Amino acid sequence: MTTILTKRAATGTLVGLALGDALGFPTEFNDVRSILAKCGPWREMELITPAVVSDDTQMTLAVGRGLRAAMDRGVLGPELAESVRREFIAWNRSPENNRAPGNTCLRACDLLERPELPWQDASQIGSKGCGANMRVASVGLVPGLSDEQRAGAAQLQAALTHGHPTALAASDLTARAVRLLAQGAEPGELVGLLRSYALVNRGQYHERWLGDLWTRSQDPTSGQFMARGWDECLAVLDRLDDAVRTASPEDDPCLATGAGWIAEEALATGLLCFLQFPEEPLTALRRAACSSGDSDSIACLTGAFAGAHLGADAWPVEWADRIEYGSELVTLGALWDA
Repeated sequence: MTTILTKRAATGTLVGLALGDALGFPTEFNDVRSILAKCGPWREMELITPAVVSDDTQMTLAVGRGLRAAMDRGVLGPELAESVRREFIAWNRSPENNRAPGNTCLRACDLLERPELPWQDASQIGSKGCGANMRVASVGLVPGLSDEQRAGAAQLQAALTHGHPTALAASDLTARAVRLLAQGAEPGELVGLLRSYALVNRGQYHERWLGDLWTRSQDPTSGQFMARGWDECLAVLDRLDDAVRTASPEDDPCLATGAGWIAEEALATGLLCFLQFPEEPLTALRRAACSSGDSDSIACLTGAFAGAHLGADAWPVEWADRIEYGSELVTLGALWDA
C-alpha cells in the first residue's frame, strides 16, 4: 500500500483542492454552454492568471490552522472547537473574505464572535450546504488520529457553521475518502468502502465532540438525528455508484449526482469527476470546473481526492507555483506528509 510519506499525499491534496477551486471559481453560477463559450473545450481549460481561489481554500486553511494549533497543545479533542472558532472569526473579519462566501458561514461566524454563546447556538441547524465539507480535507490528512478523533473533528468543524446532520455525515465521509485514498485505497473500491463506513456509523452521535447540538433539531433522539444525515448520504452514494457505471464523462456531472450546493451532492459529484478520471488529475479538475453547479466546490473536492490518490507529483509545477496561498498550503502539507 502506498504511504502518505512516499507520495506526499497531504501536499498533493491541499495543492489539488486549491487548483480545483481556482479553476472552478470563474465558472461558478454559469451553465455548461456559457462555460464552453467562455473557456473553449472543457478538456483544454486553462488555469487563470493570477490563480485566485475562493472561500473554499481560505476556509480549508482556517481549519488546517485550527488543527495545527489544537494539536500543538496536546492530544486532539473537542477543544478543537475553540481553535477553529478563532480561525473562522479571523477569516470572517478579513478583507480577503470577498470571494462569494456562503451566507450560512457568514451568519454562523458572526454569531461565533459572541462569547456568551456556546458554539452550538451559532450553528445553523437547518443548513447542509457544501461549506461544511469543502474545507474538511485537512482532517483526513493529519497522521496518528484514531477513527473517533478523525470523525469527531470532521463533524465538529462542520457543525461550527452547518448543524444539519447531513452536513456532519458528509464531512465525515469526505475526510474518510481523503484518508482512504492517501493510504492507498484503490479508486474502484472507494464507494463501497464509504458505504460500509456510513452503515457502521449510521446511529452514532459523537456527543463528546458535538455536545447537545442535536437538541436544536426536531429529532427525538441523538441517534435518530444522525441517522437522518447518514441516510441522505447513503442515498447519494447509491446515485454515485450508478453514475460511475453509466454516466458519460462528456456530460455535465451535475446531471448525475447533483449540483453540489449541498454537502452530500458536493461529495458525490466531486467523487464522480475523480472516479471518471482517476489517473488523469487535470482532466478530472476540468470536468468538475465545467459543470452547471457549484463548480469551485465540486472541483475543490475533486482536486483533494485526486491529490490524495496520486500525491504531490500529480500537479504540474507551472500550475502549482501559481496558486494563491501556495506557500502556506505546501507548508501545511509538509507537516502532515512527515
